[in-house]
Amino acid sequence: MACSKPSRRAGVADHHISRKELKHDKIKETLEHGAEAVISHGQFAGILVAVVLAVAIGYGGWHFYIDRQTAQASLAFDQAMKAYQGRIGPPNPADPGEATYADERARSQDAFNKFSKVAGSYPSTNPGKLARYYAALCLEDLDRQNQALEELKKISGSSDKELAAMAQYQMAVIYARTGKPDDAVKLLRVLADKPSVLVPRPLVLLELAGALRNSNPKEAASIYQQIKKDFPDSTIADQADRGLDAMAPKT
Repeated sequence: MACSKPSRRAGVADHHISRKELKHDKIKETLEHGAEAVISHGQFAGILVAVVLAVAIGYGGWHFYIDRQTAQASLAFDQAMKAYQGRIGPPNPADPGEATYADERARSQDAFNKFSKVAGSYPSTNPGKLARYYAALCLEDLDRQNQALEELKKISGSSDKELAAMAQYQMAVIYARTGKPDDAVKLLRVLADKPSVLVPRPLVLLELAGALRNSNPKEAASIYQQIKKDFPDSTIADQADRGLDAMAPKT
């Protein structure tokens, strides 16, 4: 029996089938990878949405918390301000809710305690920051000038430019009242060059003239005259007139 040789056609056919199968496997593999990619992308999108929602909810919660803190701080600040503006004398039967005190020291001490509590409890809120400033004013009223200056120096570095200017102005006032006119003049010149809404230029100039009365009366008189010229028919101009009268030689 003759031994037949393997057919080349069969070999070619086998080879052709193998290529088709291989191609089919590659297509299948590509589809599988594509499906995995779609699933992975879908999972990533889902995670991203979840993260965005979490951030949004967190921001909303934080915003609500800040609003609530500010509202509570405002109420506490109002109570402290009532003490700061309290009346000296016996209680008024017609207004039992009015804050009254035996003397100014008792009033300042109570206001200081209240403002300090607001500042300590709500330091990040605007009422809390303002309470810190008023607590420093109370320290000044209690003749604790050094402590008042320490607090005002801290506030003067605030990012809130208006609050910082208020603190610097009050520091200058304390310096002028405690025998440090040069320090007062230095601060007031800076404030005069960069006035703010709550610490306007005419107010600063009036204080500057007062601080210069003894050390430089000529410049002080010139500043008073400037105030009268630049801000006529105003309360500040009237105060400048009184400043000039106080500097006039006594006859």
